[in-house]
Amino acid sequence: MAKSTTPRSETSDTVRFLLKLALFVLIFRTFLLAPFSIPSESMLPRLLIGDYLFVSKWNYGYGRWSLPWGWPLLPDMHWSTPTRGDVVVFRSPGPDDHDVIKRVIGLPGDTIQVRSGQVVLNGKPIPKQRIGDFTVPVSPNYRCEATYRDVDAKGAPICRYAQFRETLPGGRSYAVLDRGNFPDRDDTGLYTVPAGNVFLMGDNRDDSADSRFPSPEGMGYIPMDRIEGRALVGFFSTDGSASLLKPWTWVSAARPERIGQGF
Repeated sequence: MAKSTTPRSETSDTVRFLLKLALFVLIFRTFLLAPFSIPSESMLPRLLIGDYLFVSKWNYGYGRWSLPWGWPLLPDMHWSTPTRGDVVVFRSPGPDDHDVIKRVIGLPGDTIQVRSGQVVLNGKPIPKQRIGDFTVPVSPNYRCEATYRDVDAKGAPICRYAQFRETLPGGRSYAVLDRGNFPDRDDTGLYTVPAGNVFLMGDNRDDSADSRFPSPEGMGYIPMDRIEGRALVGFFSTDGSASLLKPWTWVSAARPERIGQGF
C-alpha cells in the first residue's frame, strides 16, 4: 500500500517561490546588472536627476560593495582597472557612505591638477573645446538657480550652462559644464593617484564633490575595492512631475528620448 504524502500548502509554496526569487535577484544584481538612479546634478550634462540606468558588475571584478549594503561576504576579486573616461558607480568613503557615480579621470600613478578650470593630466592639459550651451528644462527634478535661468523659444523656463568637450589621451571625449570662476574648484594643488586607487570627477565641474576634495567635503582618492561597476545604459527617466495618484502623469513625466543611451 503506497504511503500517503501530505500536500504542501499554498502558503509554503508561495514562501519557497519568494525565497527563490529573492536569491535570483540577489545573484543577478551582485554579479550581472544593478539599477541605479541619479539623485544629483553632479554628472550634468550626461546624466539628469531622475535618470535610471543599469550598472554592469563584471567589468572590474567583485568585492564587499558588490553586495547590497556592503555585506562582507565576498573577498576582493578585482581583476581590471577602469579606463580613463569610464563612468563608474562606487561606495563613498566616510561614515555616511552611499552609492555615487562619477567619471574616471586619473589612474594609479597619474598626476592631476586643475588650472583655470582645465584639467592637467600627467603635465599635459586635457584639450577643452567650447561647444554649444547646455540647456535643461526647469522641472520638479531640476529647479535651477536664478543665475542660470533662461527661457527657450516658446518662453518655457530653462537652465543654461556653458558647455565644453574634453578629450582624453587615446581619443575618449565627453561634455562637461563650467558655471564660472570658482577658485577652490578651478585651481587646485597637484594630486598623485596612489596605487590601487582612481581619481574621479563629476562632469558638472563646478558642482561636484569628487576626488579634488578630501572626505567628508568630497571623496578623495577612491580605492578600487569600492568600485561597484560601470554605467552601461539608461532604462528610464522622469522629470519628477508624476503623481502616484494620477497614473496619466506617469507617461507625461517620462523622458523617453533618454532611454537606451549608452556610455
